[in-house]
Amino acid sequence: MAYIGVADGVPMRIVRHGHSCFEFADSRLTVVIDPHDGKSIGIKPPVASADVVLMTHGHYDHNASRVIRGDHEDVMARNGKFEVKGLEVEGLPTFHDHSNGEERGPNTMYVFEMDDLRICHCGDLGCIPGEEILSKIRGIDILMLPVGEVFTMPLPEVREFLETVNPHIIVPMHYREGGLSIPLTPLDDFLEMIPEEAVDYVGEEIDVMPEDLTDMKECWVFSS
Repeated sequence: MAYIGVADGVPMRIVRHGHSCFEFADSRLTVVIDPHDGKSIGIKPPVASADVVLMTHGHYDHNASRVIRGDHEDVMARNGKFEVKGLEVEGLPTFHDHSNGEERGPNTMYVFEMDDLRICHCGDLGCIPGEEILSKIRGIDILMLPVGEVFTMPLPEVREFLETVNPHIIVPMHYREGGLSIPLTPLDDFLEMIPEEAVDYVGEEIDVMPEDLTDMKECWVFSS
């Protein structure tokens, strides 16, 4: 999966806009995933313009595409392979709970590639998916993963999931942060399972190219 066209060597910029909302941008396209409106969850709203908005499921803290500026095409919980504005995406069907979605519904994990980096945004992944899904994300370059436990996987499952997927870069999301009104567990609970030397505090945004990834596995902690 990739852009239609030839990579031009421009770094991909990743920006975290709080909670589970991330912006991915290069010289061709800007993609925002799981926007919230800020006020509904007690934090500042995203300030971003996009060409594409992907939403992993329909809950209010992940589906506020209306707050994103620009002439964006919106995609809600779409599974399977599809193309949107020249970006090839695969939506992987998963669940928001341990009851096949009976409690909180389905969840779509999105896998796509920008600037030769494969990215997976897990949305509100509520349980470890089956082998068919896991095989598509093993060794992924960058994995956005919910770690706040409430409404998503508990930390023992998060650990098992990470050991199975073995991503190059882990990016935690969906955890307790200043002002957040959703009762999630704090990031530090998750970071206790990560070696201290592997944690890199990258600020609100980072520019990255494939050659920037070293042999060392890392956990990138974004502020927002």
